[in-house]
Amino acid sequence: MIVLIVAALAAIVLAGVQLALPGQAVYHAGWYNVLLAALAIVTLAAARRWTRSARSARRKIAAAVVAAGAAIAGFAGVASGLLAPDNQTYVGAPGQRIRVESLGALLFPLAADSTATDAVTLERPLHAAVSIGERGRYAGNFVLRTQPRSVVYVEARDLRGNRLTVTQPSGTAFLSPVLMMQHRQTIAGLDLPYDSFNVPAARRIVKAVMFTPAQAAMFAHGAGIGAPAVLFAVDDDRERPLPHAIALSVAGEEVRAGGLRLRGVVASYPAAEVVAAPNLPATALGVLLVLGGLVALIAG
Repeated sequence: MIVLIVAALAAIVLAGVQLALPGQAVYHAGWYNVLLAALAIVTLAAARRWTRSARSARRKIAAAVVAAGAAIAGFAGVASGLLAPDNQTYVGAPGQRIRVESLGALLFPLAADSTATDAVTLERPLHAAVSIGERGRYAGNFVLRTQPRSVVYVEARDLRGNRLTVTQPSGTAFLSPVLMMQHRQTIAGLDLPYDSFNVPAARRIVKAVMFTPAQAAMFAHGAGIGAPAVLFAVDDDRERPLPHAIALSVAGEEVRAGGLRLRGVVASYPAAEVVAAPNLPATALGVLLVLGGLVALIAG
C-alpha cells in the first residue's frame, strides 16, 4: 500500500508542477519523462497487487481509482514533455495579428503612444477572445503569457518642425512608428539592440541603436542618468553616410542629425510567450482521482 501511495502522489506532483511552473526546459528531458511514466506504471502494478489481496470491494475500487488517476495525470505530463514544441516567443508590432499553429491568432494591442499597457488578445475558432497577461492563461495544451520588451517609439520632423512620415520597409508593420529592436549589433564591446526606419519625404534611412540607462550614462557622460537612450545614425536613400548625422537622444529628447529632427522614446511593449503544458482538464481529473481514491483507501 505504501508503494501505491508514494508512486501515485509522486506522479501527480511531477505532472502538476508542469502546470504550476510551465515552460521549464527540464520537462523536455528524457529522464524526467521516463521517471513520470515509470511512476504511473508502478502505481498501476501496485494497485493490481493490492486489488488481489484486498478483502473489501470498496478498497479494490479505491485502488483502481488511484491507479487510473496516476495514469491519466502521468501520461498527460509525458505527452506534453515529449511531443509538445519548445517554448516560442512571438514579437508583434502594434495592431499586428500573428497566426499560431494549432491554437489561433494573437492580436497585439494598438499603441498610440509610449504608455500602452494593454494585454495581447488570443482569438480562437469557436471561443471567445481572451486577454493574456504576465500571469499567464491556459489554452488547450498551452500556457500563454506576456513578457515586457523594450521598444522604441520614433518621431521624425524636418528642420522647420513639420512632422514626417516614418516607414519600415523591412519591418512587420510598414507605417508603424514603433521599432521592435529585434536585431543586435556590437558597439564598443556592448551587444546592443537596433532597428532601422525610412523617412521617404527627406530621402533618409535612419538606424536606431538602443541603450539601457547605465549604458546611456557612459555614452552621454552622465547626462540623463537613469534614463535610456537611442543613438540615431542617418544615411541618404542610397545608404551613404551623411555629415553630422549621428546623435544620441537621451530620455526622449529631440536631437538633430542628417537634416532631421529626431526623437526616440524607449518604452515597454508586450511580447507573447507560448509554452507547452499538460492538458489541464486531464491533469486535474487525474489529481482528483488520486486524492479521492487515496482518501477512500486509507479510510476504508
